[in-house]
Amino acid sequence: MDNTNQKKLFGTLVLNKFYFPLMALIIFMSYGCAQYGPNHIKSERSSYNQAIQKTNNEQLILNLVRLKYRDNPLFMEVSNLASQFTIQNKIGLTTKLQAEATGVFTPNSDVYIEERPTISYSPLHGESFVKGVLTAVSLKSVVLLFNSGWSIERIFKLCIQRLNNLKNAPSASGPTPKIAPNTDQFFTAVRFLRTIQIKGGLNISYRVNSGVEELVITILDKYKDTDSVIKFARAINASVGTTNFVFSAPSSNSTQSMEIVTRSLLGIMFYLSQGIEIPNKDILDGKVTLTKKTNGDNFDWKEITGELLNIKYSLTAPGDSEVAIFYRDYWFYINDSDLVSKSTFSLLSQVYSLQAGDN
Repeated sequence: MDNTNQKKLFGTLVLNKFYFPLMALIIFMSYGCAQYGPNHIKSERSSYNQAIQKTNNEQLILNLVRLKYRDNPLFMEVSNLASQFTIQNKIGLTTKLQAEATGVFTPNSDVYIEERPTISYSPLHGESFVKGVLTAVSLKSVVLLFNSGWSIERIFKLCIQRLNNLKNAPSASGPTPKIAPNTDQFFTAVRFLRTIQIKGGLNISYRVNSGVEELVITILDKYKDTDSVIKFARAINASVGTTNFVFSAPSSNSTQSMEIVTRSLLGIMFYLSQGIEIPNKDILDGKVTLTKKTNGDNFDWKEITGELLNIKYSLTAPGDSEVAIFYRDYWFYINDSDLVSKSTFSLLSQVYSLQAGDN
């Protein structure tokens, strides 16, 4: 075989050794890229979802702690999130020149993904947001929460500060008061309602009667003579045997209904912040207000908020927390096994969305 034919044969052998592996590599990479994009979306979407949820919870608990210290709250929303992913393919061919060597060409590849997220934050402020935060929760929203499956006891403790003659610590809807409120009668009355709700004998509805917004608590006839219903009627100075308890705002001047006063979103947050556990040093340094009983003893806000929300503090990062933030040199957190607090925190998040979500 002459030298020219030898070169052609060698080139053909080399080409075959390079061509088929390279084509297989290109096909494999194309298939991999087609699969990599959807798989990446699956993982990254969940990651962003969890990150936004986590930071929303952290912001909410942070503002609760701020209110306890009489610091100004601030809400920032993720107004825009855009993320671009670029998949880059690099195919190469390397060779080692050796005498009388065969199969000297080695195909190689490199695939990498580049992410370019753009996240925009917007501080919530302005007239519309402030009005949403300071406006009392509507009776329609109270009914909506009830029909969503929430306990009427939890809803009323958070959202209602007066039910006819029963007061639910209206002074707690702002900075920590110096004099302890009395909520015993209110709490007892709403426990009666919760008992009826558990039995399936309770419903609440919203209506507009002659231009007056009303909240109607309805008791099924089969439960109207039960102990809980009778005691609830007596607690709010209503007639025993009543099956429809009608409530409206004090300004309505309605003679057919009893009065009901709801809290604002900010009032609810102040109310829940009162029971936050505070380091003794900060108490002694006068960084928070101490509430006193009539006899001069210190009042423990756990008597009011303990069955709703417990936010604890720690010098070190808590290992078992649902949500935790670092503020004023301490960690404030909700324990992950505290289902009562987690439920109230979730309800607070929904009230926040109802009052300020559209601003």
